[in-house]
Amino acid sequence: MTGTPPPFARVTAHDAGAAPSGPVSLPEETPVAVVYNGSTQAVMMATPADIADFARGFTITEGFAEAPEIGEVEIVDQPNGIEARIWLPETRRAALDARRRAQVGPVGCGLCGIDSLAQAAREVRAVPASSLVLAPSEVAAALDGLRALQPLHDETRAVHAAGFYRPGHGIVLAREDVGRHNALDKLAGAMAAAGIDPGAGAVVLTSRLSLEMVQKTAMIGAPVLLSVSQPTAHAVRLAEAAGIALVTHNRHGTRLYTHPNRIGSAHVL
Repeated sequence: MTGTPPPFARVTAHDAGAAPSGPVSLPEETPVAVVYNGSTQAVMMATPADIADFARGFTITEGFAEAPEIGEVEIVDQPNGIEARIWLPETRRAALDARRRAQVGPVGCGLCGIDSLAQAAREVRAVPASSLVLAPSEVAAALDGLRALQPLHDETRAVHAAGFYRPGHGIVLAREDVGRHNALDKLAGAMAAAGIDPGAGAVVLTSRLSLEMVQKTAMIGAPVLLSVSQPTAHAVRLAEAAGIALVTHNRHGTRLYTHPNRIGSAHVL
């Protein structure tokens, strides 16, 4: 792969009513096509970094294939963007045809390209049984740890992050992207490539806990989802059904919205 743009660019900014204040860093966003068996399935705007992780994770969290079915991801630079090419077993053709998403998805959209209300509200399988229990102090440590592993955010102040926290190890993986769903997909792909057991820890986000973030976490198989931001009501209902503890930690304290057995002494809503 050659010619892939860097994840950020330096531009000149002006203070209001003043001379240019100097260069600032802004995140790049590039069209990334996920191509299965020679056909484009989705085109999303993403930060041009960790694209193989993104394609692998997108495949898993959208339910197109399981991690062991995903082979090598070929990254090919094109004049107008990047292609991530994956070959999947023919047994997956029906899933691909049912969720054909060959259109550009805006950066902030996690459900772009679906063509029915049923797909938007898709149910997800329950996460596998896990003995994981986190103390409230570990919730705070996980979010603090993720904040320390966001170099692109430190440079631009304009991207989201997703990380995986393991008790006793801290944040073992972190990925960033201008799109919050893309960051989570990149994390999912990196976890699959590294062979990390999703039942052994928690997914940690810098973004709000919306329906599609719970859907993707369920497909990853993680029993705990942490964020500084509040969940939506629909996200709470889906997390309850999927067996995921939905937890927030911010200036209001640590709050647990589902599955109180996962966090000790949390304030349950």
